Amino acid sequence: MRDTSGRQLSGPEASTVTSNRRRLLVAPAEDRRSFRSERRDADLVIVGGGLAGTCAAITAARAGVRVVLVHDRPVLGGNSSSEVRLWVLGATAHMSNNNRWAREGGVVDEILVENTYRNPDGNPLIFDTVLLEKSVAEPNLTLLLNTALTDVEMADGRRIHRVSAFCSQNSTTYDIGGSLFLDSSGDGALAFLAGAAFRMGAESSSEFGEKFAPSDDYGHLLGHSIYFYSKDVGHPVRFTPPAFALSDLTSIPRARNFNTSEDGCRLWWIEWGGRLDTVHETETIKWRLWQVVYGVWNHLKNSGEFPEAENLTLEWVGTIPGKRESRRFEGLYMLRQDDVFDQTQHPDAVAYGGWSIDLHPADGVFSEKPGCNQLHSRGTYQIPYRCLASRDVDNLFLAGRVMSASHVAFGSTRVMGTSAYCAQAVAVAAALCVRDSRRPADLLEPAAMAELQRELLRLGQHIPQHALSDSDDLVRRGHVSASSALALGSLPVDGSAVPLAEDRGQLLPLPAGPVPQFGLRLDVSEPTTLQVELRQGRRPDDFTPDRVLSRRKISLNQGDDQLIKVDFDAHQAEAGYVILCLLANDQVRVRVSDQVVTGLVPLRHRGDQPENPDTGCPGFEFWAPVRRPEGRNLALTLDPPVLLGDPAAVSNGVDRPTSATNAWIAEFDDRRPSLSVRWDEAVRIGRIELAFDTDFDHAMESVLYGQPEDAMPHCVRDFRVRWGEQVLAEVRDHHQSRWTLVLDDVVSTDELTVEVDAMNGAAPAAIFSVRCYSDPDTRILRHEGGARP
Repeated sequence: MRDTSGRQLSGPEASTVTSNRRRLLVAPAEDRRSFRSERRDADLVIVGGGLAGTCAAITAARAGVRVVLVHDRPVLGGNSSSEVRLWVLGATAHMSNNNRWAREGGVVDEILVENTYRNPDGNPLIFDTVLLEKSVAEPNLTLLLNTALTDVEMADGRRIHRVSAFCSQNSTTYDIGGSLFLDSSGDGALAFLAGAAFRMGAESSSEFGEKFAPSDDYGHLLGHSIYFYSKDVGHPVRFTPPAFALSDLTSIPRARNFNTSEDGCRLWWIEWGGRLDTVHETETIKWRLWQVVYGVWNHLKNSGEFPEAENLTLEWVGTIPGKRESRRFEGLYMLRQDDVFDQTQHPDAVAYGGWSIDLHPADGVFSEKPGCNQLHSRGTYQIPYRCLASRDVDNLFLAGRVMSASHVAFGSTRVMGTSAYCAQAVAVAAALCVRDSRRPADLLEPAAMAELQRELLRLGQHIPQHALSDSDDLVRRGHVSASSALALGSLPVDGSAVPLAEDRGQLLPLPAGPVPQFGLRLDVSEPTTLQVELRQGRRPDDFTPDRVLSRRKISLNQGDDQLIKVDFDAHQAEAGYVILCLLANDQVRVRVSDQVVTGLVPLRHRGDQPENPDTGCPGFEFWAPVRRPEGRNLALTLDPPVLLGDPAAVSNGVDRPTSATNAWIAEFDDRRPSLSVRWDEAVRIGRIELAFDTDFDHAMESVLYGQPEDAMPHCVRDFRVRWGEQVLAEVRDHHQSRWTLVLDDVVSTDELTVEVDAMNGAAPAAIFSVRCYSDPDTRILRHEGGARP
């Protein structure tokens, strides 16, 4: 479609163009008028275009589902949008706990990787454009912005038939029908109007045996926050506060925490409203938060205590609050505290969480209590599908903040990375339901659930303790080989050394059997004794190192660049990760390496979580990574070398490190790394999928945080795919986790090769998976004219 100037249009504006030739419209008086009405129909109607709703809409559209996304704001993203400006986080938890390689996969990963590539400085406006671009690119997705749900029409009392919505910007009422509906609206507007059971506030400790359930003194709801940004304009700026600004900050116990160096969502603790109705009194809460923000800025500018504020201006203040909690709707199961801390295994696991159980006092910034109480699980935990399907409305899914969880468990699931991840699972479930004319609850049948989990894994949706078993993948029938495979014998010294002012560690995967001898290079300021330990978790993929396999005390003489060798005389019962721990010693510095390798992470002991029987909180040590560029692997040797990059790993069904690297990794000195699959007889290939390493251990906060790189150094940048001498694809400047080639003509071959020409950094070539399919179109639904994923 083109507009009246001949300009080619795309996206939502294409459907709203009208001629500019009419100069005058004369409309006679009438008794009354109605707004223009448009009818829309879809397979899946999504209400709420926060990050959860957006990721669900894109995922479903790519699966072939016809989607209408109704969102009451001008941009997508909800709390992550430029209107609120909260960073996206999930199980990575700012890389502060023991959740290794925990960044969510699928579409939310694609969005975060793309935002990091385009926007490493974290500009929230750029993040808006990434979400919008991904959404309008999908032909199966109809996006209705600035459009608010107004009514629901039910059928047979247990099914939603149609919904009504109104857009104030174009004075249009929409009548939207669908076979399935998803509420990702935050406040649960759709589920509420449909009559679904919900909860608001905290359960008593006795209902689910939750020891962390809050007291009345603490409060039973989380409040809202509003953030602000400041800017140095290079000359003095005067500030006259509005009359409604809070004039006396003595009512804010944490006023001493305000300073001129923090803004945006680092001020998450400017929170209030947990003792009010966080749905119907949101405007009251917003005004109170505005009073606080402008009062704080007045204090920073005019109290005389902050001379560094002289050239600062107030660049931006949120116009809507970021909501934490309101209604939570009852699904087929309600997640609870024990599911998080016990890392419960669910047969219908479709997602995972890993943020702490993070509860805040209801009085927020006016409370004498700490701004939050965070209790961590020892690792990620599974989230079951049953939490995402309504108990009461047969064709209603729940995602985002409204998913089925107790108030305590919600303290972890509420963060946007986790919410979006669950919503992606809903999107694939919806595609299966539409294809087979099923209700959401029907997918709990074991064969249907196995198919849902398989489809999610194929899309990059990692599910803890699950691997993809895909009989359609031709690579599983082939023989995989490579130009080389990394057997790690050493990580080279780069000349730098870090002090052992705190415990340091190196996360390494080891095979079953005798533990190799380790070599370390140390600078020692005076004679001392260094304690070195080899630790592991409870499972091969558990990164909380509370089991000591062996410990050694090493006597050291004064001197720089000393090579010490450590023999632990230990035996690894089964293959899995261990942590080589160097305990703190002020007389020692350990040499480090600039070498980046898939599946290796340097760690530091950043503190402990004490066990607390009163809250049910488990006790353990936090061994967390240091962000690059400061975070570098220890320069070490292993004798004998350890195979890290077995080519066979590309067909094991796991696309990130878990109990092993799960990747083919080339040797450091391989100048022309390549990976080949050969078949005993020719196979027909119509689709090729590759999974690359974009460092799933890196949190990739969407805003405010500055990221150390735009493209992850572990990721393949330039590569080609060929069969025989024929090049099927040649790719340059790649930076995403996944790449797909859909062939116009199916090829018949007994060999396929991926050749790596360059990486995005100094890492050796690495690939998590190669998958080949005969059918070029793997969508669950195949609407005529729909786009390939």
